Amino acid sequence: MPILRKFARPMLASVFVTSGVNHLRAPEHVAPAAESVAVPLAKRVPGLPEDPTELVRINAMVQVGAGLLLSIGRFPRLSALALAGSLVPTTLAGHAWWKEEDEEKRAAQRIHFMKNLSLVGGLLIAAADTHGKPSLAYRTRHAARDASRATRHRAHDSAAAVRTTAASVRDHLPTT
Repeated sequence: MPILRKFARPMLASVFVTSGVNHLRAPEHVAPAAESVAVPLAKRVPGLPEDPTELVRINAMVQVGAGLLLSIGRFPRLSALALAGSLVPTTLAGHAWWKEEDEEKRAAQRIHFMKNLSLVGGLLIAAADTHGKPSLAYRTRHAARDASRATRHRAHDSAAAVRTTAASVRDHLPTT
C-alpha cells in the first residue's frame, strides 16, 4: 500500500497544481464565471475579498499549495481536505451544467461537473487514509477498554492483597 500512496497522491494532486498555476497566471479568464459563486461566498465569510479575481487567486494558491503538499505526502489528510473544499466553489462556478441552454454545452459541462465530483470523492478517501494505522476513534475505544480492564485487574489484585493481609493479621492475633 505505501507504494500505491507514493504514486497515487501525486497523480491526484497534479490536476490541482497545474490548474492552480494556470489560474494564478491569468485569473481574469475565470473570474467572470467565478463571480456568481465567489461574491456570495465572500459576503458570508469574514475576511475574504469580494473581488472575484482576488478570490480566484486565493483559490488557486490553495490548490497549488495543498496540491504540492499532497503530492509529496506532507500533511496529506489536511491537504486533501483543503483541495476538496477548494473544488466545491470551483465546480459550482465553472461547471453549472443546469444553466446551459445548448444541449451540447450542457452535456460537456455535466461531464466536467461529474469529473470534479469524482475528484472530491477521491480526495475524501485520501483525507480518510490513515496509512494503515488505526483511526483515532479506534485507538480511543481500545485505550478506554484497556484502561477499564487494567482497573478491574488492579481492583482484583488489591482485593486479594487485602484478603491475604487480613488472613495474616488474623493468624497472628492472640486467641481469646
